[in-house]
Amino acid sequence: MQTEMDHWNVVKRGLAGHVDEQTIASLSILAERLERLRKAYPALAGVGFSPEVQALLSRTGHVHAI
Repeated sequence: MQTEMDHWNVVKRGLAGHVDEQTIASLSILAERLERLRKAYPALAGVGFSPEVQALLSRTGHVHAI
C-alpha cells in the first residue's frame, strides 16, 4: 500500500517526464482526495493543483480538480 508521500513522489516523477500507469493511478487518487476535502470543507473550494499538475492531468485524460 502506498503512502500519501509515495503518491506525491510518483506525480513528481510524472512532472519530470516519467508518466506511466502508476502516475495515472496516483493522480487519480490525489484528485479524489482533493475533491473529498473540498466537499467536507467548503473553505477549501478554491484549493487545487498547480498548473503543472493540471497540465499532467489533462495529458493523461483527467480533467477534474482546479
